[in-house]
Amino acid sequence: MMRKTLFIVLLFFSAWSWGQINFEVSVSKKKLGLNERLRVDFKIDKPGDNFRPPAFSSFRVVSGPMQSVSNVFVNGKRTYSMTYTYFLTPLKQGVFDIEQAQIEYNGDIFKTTPVTINVTEAVEVPKDPNDPAYIVDEKLHLVAEVSNRKPYVNEPITIVYKLYFAQNVMPTDVDVVEMPKYNDFWSYNVDIQKRDVATAIFKGERYNYVEWRKVVLYPQRAGKLQINPLSLDVTVNVPTGRRDFFQRVIYTQVPKLVSAGNLNINVTPLPLEGQPDSFSGAVGNFSIDVTTSKPELKANESLQATVKVSGRGNLRLFTLPELQTPSALERYEPESSENVRSSLSGMSGSVTQSYTLVPQYQGKYPIPAVEFSFFNPKTKSYQTVKSAEQLVDVTEGPSFNRSANPTTPSAAVSIDTPFKFIALDTSFVAITPSVFFGSSMFYGLWISPLGLLLLFAIYARRLRKQLGDTDGVRMRTANRMARKYLSEAKRNLNNSEEFYVALERALHNYLKAKLKMETADFSKEKIKNILSQIGVEEPLVNDFVSVLENCEFARYTPSSVKAMKQDYANTAKMITQIDKQL
Repeated sequence: MMRKTLFIVLLFFSAWSWGQINFEVSVSKKKLGLNERLRVDFKIDKPGDNFRPPAFSSFRVVSGPMQSVSNVFVNGKRTYSMTYTYFLTPLKQGVFDIEQAQIEYNGDIFKTTPVTINVTEAVEVPKDPNDPAYIVDEKLHLVAEVSNRKPYVNEPITIVYKLYFAQNVMPTDVDVVEMPKYNDFWSYNVDIQKRDVATAIFKGERYNYVEWRKVVLYPQRAGKLQINPLSLDVTVNVPTGRRDFFQRVIYTQVPKLVSAGNLNINVTPLPLEGQPDSFSGAVGNFSIDVTTSKPELKANESLQATVKVSGRGNLRLFTLPELQTPSALERYEPESSENVRSSLSGMSGSVTQSYTLVPQYQGKYPIPAVEFSFFNPKTKSYQTVKSAEQLVDVTEGPSFNRSANPTTPSAAVSIDTPFKFIALDTSFVAITPSVFFGSSMFYGLWISPLGLLLLFAIYARRLRKQLGDTDGVRMRTANRMARKYLSEAKRNLNNSEEFYVALERALHNYLKAKLKMETADFSKEKIKNILSQIGVEEPLVNDFVSVLENCEFARYTPSSVKAMKQDYANTAKMITQIDKQL
């Protein structure tokens, strides 16, 4: 009896310990200088999902998370581990905590233990001309070149971020640490297809440089506006002054955090003196044109009247003037379109509004000229332009009789009246009372409880079957989690980081539901191969991987609301199409 009890206790203890997981954090050092780096590893020995890192509120994330997976079988025994690695730099001196990270495994949430880090003052770097760290400090610079530091409101300015480096050193790897935030500006980035190395005189010496980022800004309010700096973590190859056996120069790699510094822009308000009543915020140089799709037509036919503003300026940031039409022309809500080119010099092109007009009577109807006002920053004055007046000729249809008396019988029954569809005569039918007892409703109410009991029995049987289906339960749970995180992403469209974290979780839970397996050790290449193998078309697979890459890239580069809405719409559409193909 004693042996049996001991055996049961040992069996219970082994099953309990087998079900536990180890989720822990380790750091490279617990005391470091303000200018040093800290490595943080979060390690779990089971394939968990939905990893949530801590906020790192007192540190800047230099790189990470870098995910690595170890899955080794030795003598039939499996050893598994998954590690998320971050490299951090402290923001200030003091004693700070690396807070708890969390991860999900089999529906449970596991957390790490907080770790205390002591940050001291910066460690002194010796000013040795032969020291690689000193060379990088002196020969690597990030500069923001601003086209105009005193623009008007809504006048475009250009910022080009250039990375200068001496000719004896070479950057090999660049990671974005902090992106500038343009809170009081409307902005867009100019794509850099290829970062070619050029040369220029910088600080009296000849330097190499690359254009790292180009952005065009339109200030939205007057006053002194500040732009946060762009910060890059650059790994630089520096010559050591030594040579190898073949007399080749030996290089060493030195990491360096460079920043462009804060930028101050003094924005001038638009003058109130001489501002026209028709001014709606346009700044630049524009022209206006109004056209109609046909010169003449019949009554009840339709034509398009288009208001088009063309030129160079803040084309997406003002309201087009409204088209005024005679009351005899029925007018519908306009449709907007644009043909705008965004370059380093600003926006140029045209924006249009098309109105659908339907004449009711024959005659000639003038469309008045449309007036449009804008501020020209080159002349520092307001200008007003007008379109040409248009004439709509309605050749056939009923005549508009201004002297007709609407109370006369002819006016009441005229086929031209717009109220001819209203019925003037009615017919009433008497309602006979019905008897409830013995009716079909009476018997239906008696029989319905039996039907409900039958439906309940079917539902209970189906529920028992579903609960017994472990794979099915896991698929439904993952599907539910995918919908949950997709909804969470939609709610966080105003927060780039939270949006892309939720979107990435939604994609991983969706894969977990479809592939019936954990996705913790999946790389993008493996996901791509598996989706192709189960019959998903290649363009759809590429879209899926592209959204995952956007989620990773968004950890370092903030995205616009328009880009997040596009990624959300693409994800929803992509999931629907994959469901159809599977």
